[in-house]
Amino acid sequence: MSVIVERAGPLVAVQDAGRAGGLGVGLSRGGAVDRLAYIEGVALLDQPLGAAALEMAGVGGRFRLEAGMWFALTGARMKATLDGAPIEGRASYLAAPGSVLDIGSADVGVYGYLHLGGGIETPFELGGRGFHRIAGLGRAVVAGDRLPVAASQKKGQGPMRLPQMAATTAPLRVMPGPQTEMFPAETRQTFEATVFHRSTRANRQGVRLDHDGAPFSVGAQLHQVSDFISEGDIQMTGDGTPYVLLAECQTMGGYPRIGTVLPADLPRIAQAVAGDEIRFRFVSVEEAEAAWKSDEALLARLVRRREPRVRDPRDMADLLRYEMIDRPHRDVVDE
Repeated sequence: MSVIVERAGPLVAVQDAGRAGGLGVGLSRGGAVDRLAYIEGVALLDQPLGAAALEMAGVGGRFRLEAGMWFALTGARMKATLDGAPIEGRASYLAAPGSVLDIGSADVGVYGYLHLGGGIETPFELGGRGFHRIAGLGRAVVAGDRLPVAASQKKGQGPMRLPQMAATTAPLRVMPGPQTEMFPAETRQTFEATVFHRSTRANRQGVRLDHDGAPFSVGAQLHQVSDFISEGDIQMTGDGTPYVLLAECQTMGGYPRIGTVLPADLPRIAQAVAGDEIRFRFVSVEEAEAAWKSDEALLARLVRRREPRVRDPRDMADLLRYEMIDRPHRDVVDE
């Protein structure tokens, strides 16, 4: 099976769960920026964890499905149609051979994910299929590409959906790290009290945060030895501006880190659009550990939360379980 790309936005690429274990050789994990949205697609299609999908930043594309196949759209809320009929996000569909899937711009969020069949089967390099621009692995998807797709592993439940979840404006949780104490206590308190705004300067490496008031620089920046850094770290650049690092960040850096955003909250940074308000709250190591979920545990929970995608009330035997009004997507999974 394959999908023909008839049109593609400038930032469409194959992504998966990333390449683990490469920090020692200078290779960051990469993979899907919004890990939750990616795993939602895996759950909806019963794909193996690690199956490759299309990540679309801001704008999608036009895709012709040569064979009949299952697909799901997750992540940012994007305008999408299947053969001209609107489709909903966070739901699975079975397309007929020759169907055309048209995905436009994002109304809410930045990164959308298109999962197809049993996963996209582009070449496997260094433990993954995802495009990693910094490492020179893979490339962006362009019009004219023919993407091979594995046979679906989806079980016989029919079309499924995930229930919509309420949006939240709660502060993002930050775990202190080895350099947090470099920042005086009053600076850390100011950091928690500050309302930041997502800058226009953002990509898969990280997001700049703008704010009013004094910079968050510390004198030790001039003497800081480069150290390992990872996704979620909040670096303070030389002018005291915070950057939250994302999936394709570098692996070494000399800017001090005031803390690390918990993995469960990182999707909210990834999906923030320019101007969105962002606040932070320091948490203890115990609270951070309690909030951590492995990809396997998260996938199992999402599978349990699936429900049949039935839109005609006459076909809904358990009508009270359904939400009649969609609510904004929240990038945190509740029990």
